[in-house]
Amino acid sequence: MTQKKKIIVTGSNGLLGQKLILALVKRADLITIATSKGENRMRWQEGYLYESLDITKKTEVENCIRNHRPDVVINTAAMTNVDGCESDKPGCLAMNVTSVQHIVDSLESIAPNTQLIHLSTDFVFDGERGSYTEVDIPNPLSYYAWSKLESEKVVQRSRLKWAIGRTSIVYGIVDNMSRTNIVLWAKEALSKGNKMNVVDDQFRSPTLSADLADCCIAIADKGATGIYHLSGPDTMSILELVYRVADFWKLDKSVVNIMKSDTLNQAAKRPPRTGFIIDKARKDLGYAPHSFEEGLAILDKELMQLA
Repeated sequence: MTQKKKIIVTGSNGLLGQKLILALVKRADLITIATSKGENRMRWQEGYLYESLDITKKTEVENCIRNHRPDVVINTAAMTNVDGCESDKPGCLAMNVTSVQHIVDSLESIAPNTQLIHLSTDFVFDGERGSYTEVDIPNPLSYYAWSKLESEKVVQRSRLKWAIGRTSIVYGIVDNMSRTNIVLWAKEALSKGNKMNVVDDQFRSPTLSADLADCCIAIADKGATGIYHLSGPDTMSILELVYRVADFWKLDKSVVNIMKSDTLNQAAKRPPRTGFIIDKARKDLGYAPHSFEEGLAILDKELMQLA
C-alpha cells in the first residue's frame, strides 16, 4: 500500500486557503494539514487536521514541520492589504518575508525533500505595459509589492524543490472572512445602490479562487518547479470589472462614479496594467481557468446555496 502524501497549507483561513482545503479533502491519496493563526474559521471541519500556526514565529514553524514532515507545503499566508503594508512596514516584513525564511529554513533542516509552493502577486511588476510572462523583470512600486518580490527571492535561493504562483485579484466565497474581495464588494455596493468611486485606469486579470486552488494542487501533483503566472484569462479595468458584475446581476450602474487613480490618495502606488500571459501554466499544468462571467455564475450558485 502506497503511503499517503502529506500537504500542509498555510493561511488556511484565507480565501485561497479555504478553497485548497475543500479541494484537498476530496483526495483519498492525501493527508491535509490546514494551518492558520488562531481558530479554524472554516465551517467544513472534516477530513483534515487543523493546527493554529503563526508563521512569523520560527519555533512554531519548526515544530509544525517536525511533527508532520510534509511532502508539500503550499504557502498562501501573507499580509495583502496594500495600503496597510505601507503604514505597517515591520508587520509586512515579518509576515511576507521573514516568515517565508522561517518556512524555508525549517524545511531545509528537517524535511529537505519537501516541495514548497509559494503564492505571489502581479504587483511585483510596475504595470507599464501588462501582458507579463514569467521571464519579465519585476519592478515593485509599493512596500507590499517589494515584500512579495523579496519572498520570491527567499524561495528561489533555497535548496528546496520550489514553485512560485503569481496571481491577480482573487475572488470567491469564503467562510467567516473579515475582509471581502472586489467582486463581492462590487455586488453588495451595487445591490444597495451605494455611490461607488471606481477607477478606470487600473487593469487586472481577476482570478476565481477555485481555479487557483486547482492549479496549486496540479503543481503539487506534477512536482512542477519554477514560476507560473496563474490568473483568470480576461484582463479588464476595475471599472469594466464593476460594470460586468452589474450586468451579470442586472444591477444599476448609474451609482458608479468614474475616477482616476491619482485622485484617490492611496498610501501605496498601484501598477496601472498587470495582465498575465498564462500559456506556460496552460501547457505545463493543464490550467484552464474559467472566464470572468463563468466565474460569476459559479459565485452566484455558491451564494444561492448559502442563502
